[in-house]
Amino acid sequence: MKGERPTYFSDMQEPPEFLKALDHARRLSCYEGWCRMHIEAIQVAIDQYAEAALGNREFFLNKPHSIGGSRRNGEVP
Repeated sequence: MKGERPTYFSDMQEPPEFLKALDHARRLSCYEGWCRMHIEAIQVAIDQYAEAALGNREFFLNKPHSIGGSRRNGEVP
């Protein structure tokens, strides 16, 4: 698993409608004025689905940014 890069929703060119709906529900859940415990339950359920089905619990969250470009053996300053 170390050498394998996790996939994120933002990496997909044409995501299925089901994944689009889950992403939309997760992002809008905190804006609807629902009870905090309900919001957390919805978000945890979506994250658990992403972990079970896609292998990455943070699939719908923002992809982490790297600090710099990758270096190869010959590119060390």
